[in-house]
Amino acid sequence: MRIAVTGSIATDQLMTFPGRFADQLVAEQLDRVSLSFLVDDLQVRRGGCAANIAFGMGCLGLTPILVGAVGADFADYRSWLERHGVDCASVHVSELRHTARFLCTTDEEHNQIASFYTGAMAEAREIELGPIADRLGGLDLVLISPNDPDAMLRHTDESRSRGIPFAADPSQQLARMPGDQIRQLIEGAAYLFSNDYEKGMIEQKTGWSDEDVLSRVGVRITTLGPKGARIDQVGEPSLHISPAPELGKADPTGVGDAFRAGFLSALAWGLSLERCGQVGNLTATHVLERIGCQEYELGQQAFLDRFSGAYGKAAAAEVAEHVRCYHP
Repeated sequence: MRIAVTGSIATDQLMTFPGRFADQLVAEQLDRVSLSFLVDDLQVRRGGCAANIAFGMGCLGLTPILVGAVGADFADYRSWLERHGVDCASVHVSELRHTARFLCTTDEEHNQIASFYTGAMAEAREIELGPIADRLGGLDLVLISPNDPDAMLRHTDESRSRGIPFAADPSQQLARMPGDQIRQLIEGAAYLFSNDYEKGMIEQKTGWSDEDVLSRVGVRITTLGPKGARIDQVGEPSLHISPAPELGKADPTGVGDAFRAGFLSALAWGLSLERCGQVGNLTATHVLERIGCQEYELGQQAFLDRFSGAYGKAAAAEVAEHVRCYHP
């Protein structure tokens, strides 16, 4: 299954605040917030939604096609991704701008305040999917994850016009995009990804009810944090996917991207939606246990053992036929 993963490619600067953001807010002055947080550490990591998702798919044994825009400073990052099975031949390299930057501070309750510098990502709107499909002999699915808004709209429209199934993942851009653009991104999607907060934001900004949204997409996947995930289809009972137990919590950044990586990998293997959600949950758990979005390793036997412990031996046997992690 040829899956193009479009979206941001960035460097993450991750900081930790040893307190609660909520304790620093003055209720009577929320209209003029002015805060500075003294953080304990700084971690500089590889990131960006599309790159994180593609990395996770590569770690599970697939060869995803990464589609996005970067700066000339991408050389080392490219080498890292290619070593993990990612096809980077369709990444656009800007002659003017640096690769995007994500700056995020996390408090002791895992709440986050973040900013994102676009950089070269602004040129993603210049990327056309047609030549990519021609190079690969066609595309089976295009994931449209957070990116330059014009790029997201272009990739969505082009997928529709070319008859390529697409998955909508507007998540981090929901705050910026107006309702009409969000409706444009969602209408006709084969899959719609969001977390439970973003689910409410989609409905609020589009003016569509939950039923309205579901009638416009094939499958709606909602991640629920420590409660797992929910998968909905018209005419089918809601499917709840229990979480995979974690060994500890280090940082939540990139957990949603890893879920998408696992879900799409299992989808490419032809597994059921239940198995897709389970592979997504376990992949996400590996990210939660480490600081950084691409600092985890998936060991073949360890992954299957944990999968069996979380979801049973029969489920693990189905996954074992397909998953091919780089590490033993």
